[in-house]
Amino acid sequence: MALQRSIQTQFGILTVTEEAGAITRLSWGGVSEHHSSDLLDEAACQLASYDIGELTEFTLPLRVEGSDFLRAVCDAIFAIPVGETRTYGDIAKDLNAPAQAVGQACGQNPIPVIIPCHRVMGAKGLTGYSGAGGIETKIALLRHEGAAGLLI
Repeated sequence: MALQRSIQTQFGILTVTEEAGAITRLSWGGVSEHHSSDLLDEAACQLASYDIGELTEFTLPLRVEGSDFLRAVCDAIFAIPVGETRTYGDIAKDLNAPAQAVGQACGQNPIPVIIPCHRVMGAKGLTGYSGAGGIETKIALLRHEGAAGLLI
């Protein structure tokens, strides 16, 4: 059974989903029924700490449903430190895959913000973002993390 909790952040209302002891999804928008569990409490606490600039690394159990390739891309994205970015091409080279496939996998990331796909850029700079607010949200997340200098 999926459990969900929403939290208000400067990036909008974020809802985390827990299934079988792992975070499996983060989405924008609230839910009508909020659940409670130790993991959801910790996820809400970490998101609140991230929102005020105190947390630079999430330490939650995550589970990405999907192909081995999607999981590999999400693992590579999760390893990008706060304040830094990588390109689709960088990740593609590491995974021996086409950059376009990496871009498609980034767009399928089920746990944005926590798995920071906003830290992945195109070869020529800023690209789209699948979260609510699109590119403006991506820019806001990068500014929040001190990576805004990379956008200029």
